[in-house]
Amino acid sequence: MLEKLSALEQQALEALEGITEEQALEAWRVAHLGRNAPLMQVFSALATLPREERPLVGQRANQVKTRLEQAFAEKQRQLKEAWLARTLQAERLDVTLPGRRPPLGRLHPSTQQLRRVLSILAEMGFQVFTSREVETDEYNFQLLNIPPHHPAREMQDTFYVDAGLKDDTYNWVLRTHTSPGQIHAMRYFAALNPQDPPPIRIALPGMCFRYEQITARSEIQFHQVEGLVVGHHVTFSDLKGTLVDFCRRMFGQEARVRFRPSYFPFTEPSAEVDVECFVCGGKGCSVCKYSGWLEILGAGMVHPVVLQNGGYDPQRYTGFAFGMGPERQFMLRYRVEDIRFFWSNDLRFLEQF
Repeated sequence: MLEKLSALEQQALEALEGITEEQALEAWRVAHLGRNAPLMQVFSALATLPREERPLVGQRANQVKTRLEQAFAEKQRQLKEAWLARTLQAERLDVTLPGRRPPLGRLHPSTQQLRRVLSILAEMGFQVFTSREVETDEYNFQLLNIPPHHPAREMQDTFYVDAGLKDDTYNWVLRTHTSPGQIHAMRYFAALNPQDPPPIRIALPGMCFRYEQITARSEIQFHQVEGLVVGHHVTFSDLKGTLVDFCRRMFGQEARVRFRPSYFPFTEPSAEVDVECFVCGGKGCSVCKYSGWLEILGAGMVHPVVLQNGGYDPQRYTGFAFGMGPERQFMLRYRVEDIRFFWSNDLRFLEQF
């Protein structure tokens, strides 16, 4: 039996020498150290040996088992080191190279432009006044001189909101423009001194929503900045001077600006303001509808009915208002050809700004 153990030991060690893969090493372990291995059968047969041979055979069997386990562990270590060496050779890393700077986050282009607009208006004396995005039909339309069934409601398709109230007195909508903020602002300031409300010069930024077809120059959601000036002896000349100054601050002193007569229910008279299209240089493209001009805002003198609804006496006060789209201005500044880029989350576009 002792000779058999020596033969098993020598045979196992010789088989171990030629192993170069983890899978073959595992097969060797099962064959020589597993439950059904010849060495394990020797332990099972100890009880059948004569009493005087059992200590010697048992001691020798344990020595062989320990020797094979040590050889197995050493071979396992060698294979791991060889695998690591091959891996490091295949994936060599030059530690002397400079590290890669992680990309930094930044403001969204729309936010950048929105802040630029508000910064320019702040330089011109406007204060920021915010209002809610979910409005009642009354504030979004009726108090702005757009009663139910008024044809002007067809100018802007509306998202209606289910408020989930048992007694829903109002029709709730996602605001289609920032103009409802005019009523909120006027009523706020008028409440400070009902007999003699203070003058107003504010900018109302925010997101607007319209249910319309998405094209290169229109989206279902967009930012808008509303401007409102109310006081004594405010004229259309004040409106024109303010907007021309704003456009030149935004697009440069040489920017060409034009006013066109228009119609808005909440202003009278009304106008639309265009800036020469910088995308095509005035030659005509899909962004400007091949006109050479891009509309950037609508404006006009605040309608007397709107002043009255806001708590200001139209016999004593006049005012003007305007609404502009920062994304469209951003398109002019950087010659962006498609407004859909702002909301597509394409890093190739966003990382340019």
